[in-house]
Amino acid sequence: MSDATEFGRKASGIKALRAACAVLALTVACAAPAAAQFTTRQGIVSGAVQEIRIEGTQRIAPETVRSYVAIQPGDTLDGENLDKALKALFGTGLFADVTLRQEGNALVVRVVENPIVNRIAFEGNSRIKDETLTPEMGLKPRTVFTRAKIQADVKRLQDIYRRTGRFAATVEPKIIELPQNRVDVVYEIEEGAITGIQRINFVGNKEFADGSLREQIQTRESRWWRFLSNDDVYDPDRLSYDRELLRKYYLSYGYADFRVVSAIAELSPDRAGFNVTFTLDEGERYRFGKIEVISQIRDLKAEDLMRQVTASEGSWYNADKVEGSVNALTDFANSKGFGFADVRPRVTRDRDGRTIAIVFEVQEGPRVYVERVNIVGNVRTIDKVIRREMQLVEGDALNNAKIRRSRERIRALGYFERVDITNAPGDAPDKSVVNVEVQEKSTGEVSFGVGYSSADGPLLDTSIRERNLLGRGQDIRLGGTLSGRRQQIDFSFTQPYFLDREMAAGIDIFRLQRDYQREAGYDYRTTGAIPRLTYPIAEYLSQEVRYTIRNDEVTNVDAGASNIVKDAAGNVVLSGFGHTTTYDRRDDRQDPTDGYYLRLTNDVAGAGGDAKFLRSGVSAGFYYPIIPEYVIALTGEVGYIFGLSDDRVRLQHRYFLGGDNLRGFRTQGVGPRDQTTGNALGGNKFYTSTAELQFPTGLPKEFGLRGALFSDVGSLWSIDRTKPGSASYNSVIQDSSGVRASVGAGLMWRSPFGPIRVSLARALMKEEFDRTELFRFQFGSRF
Repeated sequence: MSDATEFGRKASGIKALRAACAVLALTVACAAPAAAQFTTRQGIVSGAVQEIRIEGTQRIAPETVRSYVAIQPGDTLDGENLDKALKALFGTGLFADVTLRQEGNALVVRVVENPIVNRIAFEGNSRIKDETLTPEMGLKPRTVFTRAKIQADVKRLQDIYRRTGRFAATVEPKIIELPQNRVDVVYEIEEGAITGIQRINFVGNKEFADGSLREQIQTRESRWWRFLSNDDVYDPDRLSYDRELLRKYYLSYGYADFRVVSAIAELSPDRAGFNVTFTLDEGERYRFGKIEVISQIRDLKAEDLMRQVTASEGSWYNADKVEGSVNALTDFANSKGFGFADVRPRVTRDRDGRTIAIVFEVQEGPRVYVERVNIVGNVRTIDKVIRREMQLVEGDALNNAKIRRSRERIRALGYFERVDITNAPGDAPDKSVVNVEVQEKSTGEVSFGVGYSSADGPLLDTSIRERNLLGRGQDIRLGGTLSGRRQQIDFSFTQPYFLDREMAAGIDIFRLQRDYQREAGYDYRTTGAIPRLTYPIAEYLSQEVRYTIRNDEVTNVDAGASNIVKDAAGNVVLSGFGHTTTYDRRDDRQDPTDGYYLRLTNDVAGAGGDAKFLRSGVSAGFYYPIIPEYVIALTGEVGYIFGLSDDRVRLQHRYFLGGDNLRGFRTQGVGPRDQTTGNALGGNKFYTSTAELQFPTGLPKEFGLRGALFSDVGSLWSIDRTKPGSASYNSVIQDSSGVRASVGAGLMWRSPFGPIRVSLARALMKEEFDRTELFRFQFGSRF
């Protein structure tokens, strides 16, 4: 590095060019190449030049230089053609210096060639690797070195670091001169710290507090707990998105004139962070005025269409309801066979009365067909995986409802961070191109967890999963759990669109050992496999069929256990078929806030094996957001199992209730119980229902912490008597179908280390032999 010379000191080209050059009778006054001027002074010998002589070339052929000069023997020298020649030579970027002089009847062109780049290196870059920076450089090895290129590269490096939030990064280029007119270029980088958001301010907001508005935007203030997020890093694109989020928020509350006057990010003097200021103009709040529907389609009656409108006259204006009404009207028209229906809301604003009247015009739109479907942004996922979720293919009528449904289906895959579907004009007026743009996200998961639960005690959990194996949409998982009362290992694999049909085939293989000594005086082991096939029956309606083969074992029976438990000791092979039919309209299967589902399950054991029974169950759930972020959840389930022929339902196949499925009661705390030993025996019939209100805690959303108030109701009863003569035949069983009920409150946290739920519940209705608990804690961290 001792031979390095800074670019600011390297002035041989420009400074020499600005120096005056006078040879014989010709004087050329030279300025910078971009503004070269030539003046013929007194004493010039006029006449035609007879020879063009080139000097100083090393790599470049003299004929190449002559071609740029464009002065031929016989031409007369003057300021204009010399100016053009000098500009042309510097414009090539091949030369660091050019001198023109006259010797007799010859024009001598002396050039100093720019050096060749031998190597490009980076120093000080630890956050962004060379492999990322090198392709962004304009200068490449074995190309001509120029000042303009290196200045552009410095700016490009600074832009790269700014995109990662490092606005304090500095880049200083160094040049190492080598023999044979070659140079090494070294960029010395000081990356600096990430430039976060110190403060987010709002100016002009009267109706909503700053804290409420901060919750609506994606940009966040830098805090220590946001170490797993980059939302607190300044991003100009995110700031533009925040403007749109604020607009949508105000429009949903009736502020139709709202606008963001400006969104300014100012870097603090110490370059440690940004202060972001949104200047708002809220405007007046409006109500819905008169709402009408006009149908230009003869077979669609306005009164039928009006029932699809979600907005109501006199309520506060809400742009989301207008958009929802347009979508509902379009879907209704499509369902009646009008695939080209066009719904346009005509808005009339009364500023004096502060009302907005809306007329929804439903008319036959132009007949447009899908010319082709383009898919971009999928680097790993193959096109086929995305295309098979599309409800539109080439040649179909363009249908906005199907486009929305396609977007929902692609998002539901869980492979993409973002899914956008737009349409553009095709090659003909009646053709449209559907563009699907996706942004992939990580689908692989490797986890190791430690935790604690009231049911299992301290636990270790590890798993590896890939939800998009080889970009083909296959799901494979291997997991294991070890705790004081439960040991489990399981493997699953799912192949979607099995045999290129809309059905998913898979298999689950498992081994589980569970300690029920505290509840019933025995240990339980099961090992088995479940091949399964899932397919859609209709939109939102699907069915799974499966075959189960497993070995159930009741072992380590305590000497003081119930005789009924002792009778169940040993192995039982279960072989049977089952199905589950599900109708699901929830907005999110993992964390629903709106919609409902219905599920019917049946299992028949007896296709070989030792057990013969029929088990049926029905479950349902309904979710409704009463106001933003406040969700009512109503769920319920009922089940019944009975033996076939003379077979009785064994202990290991019965239902058990309490703990997670009936809070306020211990695990297996409800249901038939041996009066003498107190062991839980399970039951053949049960039901549960839950009413729960989920609400925010007032902490920042990214905490993922929500509260809940709940009430659980349920019961478990009925048990098959063993055969006369068995040791357990005369056992006294406590059994009741009476209602059990509890109320309580809880906290739910979707932490970066796994889900945590804490519940406090009190049993209000119970039987004297039930086992209750007040506190339940579930924790499973992942990191």
